[in-house]
Amino acid sequence: MNLILLHLLGSAGYAALAAYHWHGLNRQNGVLSARGSVLVHLLPVLPLAVHGLVLSQSMLRADGLYLGVGNAVSVIIALAVLIYGVGSFFYRLEALHVLILPAAAVLSLLPLAFASPGPLANTNLLAFRAHLLIALLAYSLFTIASFHVLLMAIVERRLHSGTLPGFLQRLPPLLTMEKLLFRIIAAGFVLLTLTLGSGIVFSEELFATPLKFTHKTVFGILSWVIFAALLAGRAFYGWRGRVAVRWTLAGYLSLVLAYIGSRFVAEVLL
Repeated sequence: MNLILLHLLGSAGYAALAAYHWHGLNRQNGVLSARGSVLVHLLPVLPLAVHGLVLSQSMLRADGLYLGVGNAVSVIIALAVLIYGVGSFFYRLEALHVLILPAAAVLSLLPLAFASPGPLANTNLLAFRAHLLIALLAYSLFTIASFHVLLMAIVERRLHSGTLPGFLQRLPPLLTMEKLLFRIIAAGFVLLTLTLGSGIVFSEELFATPLKFTHKTVFGILSWVIFAALLAGRAFYGWRGRVAVRWTLAGYLSLVLAYIGSRFVAEVLL
């Protein structure tokens, strides 16, 4: 099948699921049986499988791994959907579907707009592949954390105004959501630490060049500092609420600028 049609098919699948969940979450009596609930949780597998097929065809080629800005963002949102899909079996976060699925519908199309200019160097090295995988998983976890914290901010604002839409009423209490948020951030922070640590210590082996304080390195370290400060503030001072929202989004923005921003400038603007 044509690669463009596969992109459109995967995007349409995400969009259809987002509409389905939006409709279902706003029904006042929409209670699913245990079997029905499992089936609903498994539905994202369909567009995700198409998404994975598209990525494998656009990234994995005979001359190497093509991971430009379009493919990178597409991989990150695919991993975010996968991780969130697994997590949804254990936590009641159905409302997050209406944020993450529309994002997946749009971002999965980015490889069509931003084609990779060429293969990455050193992808034949196992250490580099591990470094890359850990980095993409870290991005995916922080992407979920950003959607999660935005959802918390919406809930808190609606509670203060006294109106809570139907799809938000099915969420766990804010304190439960907050605990889950910091678990996600802590897991992402561990992966980010491994990413930066391997990149700094083994820079010459991974990238065939000594460590340089480039745009990517500076923003990567800045995001690590922000998330470290957030976790420390949570542990020692009980940071929560709007403070957690601001620090999470600031850390995620720095992380986006570290790799996605630098690749966008290099591949698109320049």
